[in-house]
Amino acid sequence: MRMCKGFYTLLIAQFLSALADNALLFAAIALLAQMQSPDWHTPLLQQFFVISYIVLAPFVGSFADALPKGRVMFIANAIKFIGSLAMILGFPPLYAYGIVGIGAAAYSPAKYGILTELLPPEKLVGANGWMEGSTVIAIIMGAIVGGILAGNDPKLAIMIITVLYLLAAIFNIYIPKLPIDHKLPKKNPAFMLTDFWYSFKALWLDARGQVSLAVTTLFWGAGATLRLVVIAWAASALNFSLEQSTQLMALLAVGIAVGSVIAARYIKLEESTKVLPAGIIMGLLVIIMAFVQHWQLAVVLLFIIGALAGFFVVPLNALLQHRGHELIGAGHSIAVQNFNEHIGILLMLGAYLLMVKAQISISLIVIAFGLFVSICMTIIHRHYRFIKPCDDSVKSDY
Repeated sequence: MRMCKGFYTLLIAQFLSALADNALLFAAIALLAQMQSPDWHTPLLQQFFVISYIVLAPFVGSFADALPKGRVMFIANAIKFIGSLAMILGFPPLYAYGIVGIGAAAYSPAKYGILTELLPPEKLVGANGWMEGSTVIAIIMGAIVGGILAGNDPKLAIMIITVLYLLAAIFNIYIPKLPIDHKLPKKNPAFMLTDFWYSFKALWLDARGQVSLAVTTLFWGAGATLRLVVIAWAASALNFSLEQSTQLMALLAVGIAVGSVIAARYIKLEESTKVLPAGIIMGLLVIIMAFVQHWQLAVVLLFIIGALAGFFVVPLNALLQHRGHELIGAGHSIAVQNFNEHIGILLMLGAYLLMVKAQISISLIVIAFGLFVSICMTIIHRHYRFIKPCDDSVKSDY
């Protein structure tokens, strides 16, 4: 499927920014270790980043829809650049990474929201496949590059990452300037909070909004938790070191990329809800993981789990963008999505930490995790399997 030139410019800018985001995490962790910071600063580092998405959710969607989205992405990358530069100049890593989180929170609604303005609906699934695939590759490369660079000199690594943010911002300049979509009549914070609440309700009260929000929230909450679960399980069941466990995570990410590309190639927007059974199967395969004792089987299983995850999330992302664009504006829609997803991440990580604190065995945690995902996807599938994703006869009054 052929895309316009502006899409490929967007793809390069997005890849560079995502690569820098993921490399910076490992570089910041190495910097904390070099500074002999307490161990609890490492998870706190990630919390500083995630919280920005939740706190700023009522505002970043309006911001993304109030300006041309290429300009919004430029501003967001500039904020990331400032946060990364602050880390080099000696600003506390937690706060500096929090600044990067602000930029990331502003970047996301524009990054995905621009797709509905740049491309026709029939190309949205394909575009999402490319975006998800490039993001996963950036995650893999960011982990490898960030780990290697930070292992030698964390500050030098952060300098290189800062340059990546600068390059991403330069590419943002060349993204086509598109008409402003759903511009807010008022810009005061109280109105923006009210506007976000109406956007939140508009998507959750819409059947197609419900199914896509439910699936993407579950996907990101489960994905963030699965990263920790796999590392702990690999150490217990396979006697893997942390380095070997992260290689398994890279393989999982490769599976997601493959599944994303397959969905982009074969699933049409009007068939989005047909992929829901893949999520049920994915949860069941996670349960099987608890009984695996050989790394060869673990490799195959994790790749398939990743492929199923990528296969079912890409069409639902496209459906959410399409319906959100119609109801409330693309930027508002992605901001609501980010808010829900990061609430999901915090809740599922919290549940995992409580189980670890209660000293529940990792095998039981894996089984509980797989059951939860499979049951949730079964409920979603039973409730929404007859929805027609692109039946536009129902319009919102929002």
